[in-house]
Amino acid sequence: MKRPRTLVAMGAQVARRLLREPVRSRLALVADVDPDLVVTDFADADLAEVEVLYTSWGCPMVSAEVLARAPRLRAIVHAAGSVKHHVSEACWQRGIKVSTAAAANAEPVAEFTLAAILFANKRVFDIARDYRANRADGDWDARYPGFGNYRRTVGVVGASRIGRRVIELLRPFDLDVLVSDPYLREDLGAERVSLDELVSRSDVVSVHAPDLPETRYMIGKDRLAAMRDGATLINTARAALVDQDALTAELASGRLHAVLDHTAPEILPSGSVLYDLPNVLVTPHIAGSLGGELARMADLAVDELVRYARGLPFAHGVEPASLSRSA
Repeated sequence: MKRPRTLVAMGAQVARRLLREPVRSRLALVADVDPDLVVTDFADADLAEVEVLYTSWGCPMVSAEVLARAPRLRAIVHAAGSVKHHVSEACWQRGIKVSTAAAANAEPVAEFTLAAILFANKRVFDIARDYRANRADGDWDARYPGFGNYRRTVGVVGASRIGRRVIELLRPFDLDVLVSDPYLREDLGAERVSLDELVSRSDVVSVHAPDLPETRYMIGKDRLAAMRDGATLINTARAALVDQDALTAELASGRLHAVLDHTAPEILPSGSVLYDLPNVLVTPHIAGSLGGELARMADLAVDELVRYARGLPFAHGVEPASLSRSA
């Protein structure tokens, strides 16, 4: 197996968190690379002999000008999700092979979503708040009639990597699962319905569509109004998919619940009512890979580098045609 000349390109802070042992040792074993040399700007980088870029969040754009200084570059292995921020059209035109660790990043988001769904249906957040305030037992069945996860309906918006993984994780439970995605053709083991039907039938609506011009505010005022009283909206995707003003109005009325891992702006102003509403759980964009979960993405990218070194196709290759429908 050859050891391709590889350059690490990503944000400096990302590299410190991502390239820890045993990832560093694995990377050095399969590639001719200096894990301590992290490029954050290609302007002064020596690219003449580089065959592979090992990238992650914060990688600068691989533009036509950069490619002109990297005549041997053949592949970009991305230890994160979307490649849109650094893989230019010039890369595709030159036939650069591109891989992504989006599948690895999907796992913690799907796990977070699963926990949120189960807790939402069980009314864990509400009961915990009541218990903390009253410090006494209560008649939870009377206060939250029908709460629990048996035969409740979960609607998954978007059959993305994360959406598909959420559907897989829901299979062991006695839940009815709906999915809405205009591009979905295969059977995922969930009932395919329109988005309007999904929001009106679901006890929990979980959003996993990409942030594209055509998906902006796909969960708007009318669809929020169509949700069942007491239903929960979970958004671990992007805030732009939901009309946040309309959602805030519904939440302030107490009719709906929400678990929001992404908001607009991403860090809400200190005076936002979303912090204080009792039926809202807001988290600071933590559903994706953080902490020890970063190693999963780094390992997948190293696995892809091994495949490249052995002359095999990427297991998680990116096709340019798919970018118009992905995050």
